[in-house]
Amino acid sequence: MYAIFGAINVKPEHVGAFREATICEARGTVRDEPGVFQFHILSDADTPNRFYYFEIFRDEAAAEAHWATENFTTWWATVEGMLDGGTQRISNMRTLFPSDQGLEKQKAGLLDW
Repeated sequence: MYAIFGAINVKPEHVGAFREATICEARGTVRDEPGVFQFHILSDADTPNRFYYFEIFRDEAAAEAHWATENFTTWWATVEGMLDGGTQRISNMRTLFPSDQGLEKQKAGLLDW
């Protein structure tokens, strides 16, 4: 598996709209992309206009395919003007736990969150 951790700063006046668009995009990603196993968006407890993303893909090809989807490109077109700077990729990672098999078993349950 291949994971990415990053950060996004949003202009304060766009935080609500960013949250809404991002939740919609995250649901579509997990639902429609078999190569995506985890997709987390977190907000900073001390800086409410700073968000973190953590994504786990089957492999780097699945990550590349994700960025080419209509779901992602629509999200990006919606939020790009809301950002205070671009996205910041903090790290590329490999998963250790849960195992690849464990992540595959978890995927179906993510849609109910």
